Formats: sequence, C-alpha cells, structure tokens
Amino acid sequence: MRFSSIFGGTALGKHKLFPRVSPKKSWEGAIFGFVFAILAMILAKNLVLDFLSLKDAIAIGLITGTIGQIGDLAESLLKRDAGVKDSSNLIPGHGGIFDRFDSLLFSAPVIYLYLTYLT
Repeated sequence: MRFSSIFGGTALGKHKLFPRVSPKKSWEGAIFGFVFAILAMILAKNLVLDFLSLKDAIAIGLITGTIGQIGDLAESLLKRDAGVKDSSNLIPGHGGIFDRFDSLLFSAPVIYLYLTYLT
C-alpha cells in the first residue's frame, strides 16, 4: 500500500491530507493507496489466497486501505510529537523501522478479528 500511495500522491497529489501531522501526504495519495489495497487483495486472492471469497478479499482490502493509513498517520504524529524525523537509523532514508510496519501494526489485529469472527 505504501508504494502505491507514495507514487499516486507524488504524481497526483494537490490537496494535503493532514499537513500538521504529515505535510507530504495528500488526499489523492490516500485514495490511490486505498484503491490499490483493494486491488492488491483481489490479485492476492486469485494468485495465492484461493481459500478466501471475493467478498473477504475486498473486505480485507478495505480494512488495509483505511486502518493502515490511520496507522501511518498515528506513527507520523508520534514522531512529530517526539520531535524526530525518523523512528530509528536502522533503515536510512525510510523513516525508521517503525515506519515500515506502522500500517501492519494497526491493520493486522483488525484483519485477525475479521477472519476469526466474520468469515
């Protein structure tokens, strides 16, 4: 999701999403990432997750596309409040290790609950 929203946001982004928290994120990038998350889950369902129904693949894409972006914004807010640009120096130029997994940390529990209780 991150690659798609960065690419879409960089190419198309004109309207800032939440400039106080993350000045470079745009509504266009968020929408592009959301749509790509759904399409990626449909593709994953067809290639490797054939046990999922199309409805479940779309639902997981919706969860990833929304909750993942909330996780990314929450992590950006934590870094901004702490006054740091990167959460670590382990992966230079990538915002740190926490920045690589912020979306996963927020969306994985919701996907687990979905798969456990709603499928």
